[in-house]
Amino acid sequence: MFFDLVFVVAVSIASAQLHHAFSAGHVLHGLTSFAMLFFAIWWAWMNFAWFATAFDTDDWLYRVTTIVQMGGVLVLAAGIPDAFEHGRYGIVVAGYVVMRIAMVAQWLRASRGAGRLRRATLRYAAGIAGVQVLWILFLLLPAGAVQIGAFVVFAMMEMSVPIVAEREVRTPWHPHHITERYGLFTLIVLGESLLASANAIIDALHEAESFLPFLSISVLTLVVTAALWWIYFWPEHHTAVGSFGRSLRYGYLHYFVFAAAAAFSSGIETELDVLTGDSALSSTAASFAVTVPIAVFLLCVWWLVIRPAGDRVIDVVMPGGAVLVLLDPVLPVPVGLTAGIVAAIVVVLVVRGSADRPRP
Repeated sequence: MFFDLVFVVAVSIASAQLHHAFSAGHVLHGLTSFAMLFFAIWWAWMNFAWFATAFDTDDWLYRVTTIVQMGGVLVLAAGIPDAFEHGRYGIVVAGYVVMRIAMVAQWLRASRGAGRLRRATLRYAAGIAGVQVLWILFLLLPAGAVQIGAFVVFAMMEMSVPIVAEREVRTPWHPHHITERYGLFTLIVLGESLLASANAIIDALHEAESFLPFLSISVLTLVVTAALWWIYFWPEHHTAVGSFGRSLRYGYLHYFVFAAAAAFSSGIETELDVLTGDSALSSTAASFAVTVPIAVFLLCVWWLVIRPAGDRVIDVVMPGGAVLVLLDPVLPVPVGLTAGIVAAIVVVLVVRGSADRPRP
């Protein structure tokens, strides 16, 4: 949890920069930059989470290398504004490489007593180290399509490292532990939405003539955030990582779960800017900044963990609700309707699952 806390800083800064890009009307640039930067945050976190579930010795050297990775996260976070505003990724790459080299050191250390897993641990170390050279070369590429294309290729190479490393033998993982880690990170990114709700109340206190719109957004944001939390934790997640293939699907698709939850808070902040007249986006476009992340979150959570545990009714309500959320911006009260839809999904889950789900 201490390790996760530094990611709060990085996620918060990335979400704030996405909000600023939206309000300035730079939607495509904001989405592209956010997707690239959030990948660095998510991938570094996820790699450590899976390593820790297998090789967490919790001795002094393990803690020191983990703290080094935390320092890398802070460096990366410090470089996010410059990357968003000017396309300069030097500080971001420096922080990312610090994290990944520390991860290489941990894999090499784990290899000494890994026994039959030694080859897998060495493959992890070699694969991660090799891709870091490419990220350094990434800084030499011209900004624009070439850099974005290189990012896609290098990111795919990063994600291929676990597949190649575990080709012959699988490193162990604890299903309950690893899914608990994902749950904790989900709470972090959803917490950004609660911050947006608080900001709505703060803005309302300074807008006496239009107090109710700000207050209503604050209340509805709390309702939606609580509903997303309820939906995410409704099923038992540990059953979704029963095999290597399913664990890869669970881990990789969580990029969209985490990114959507973080982008939701950016959308709320953009809606607030529309109310104060500080946004270049129209009210409808700002509403899409809220509803698209919610719909992505709902679809991914349904596909990953609710679909295997649900029934036909839930399999209609979840994707159907996501589609309705996407249509909300063209209606008079988009945020209010969105809150009603996600609350209705929660009700359906509770009713359909209450008979056979154990009490906490």
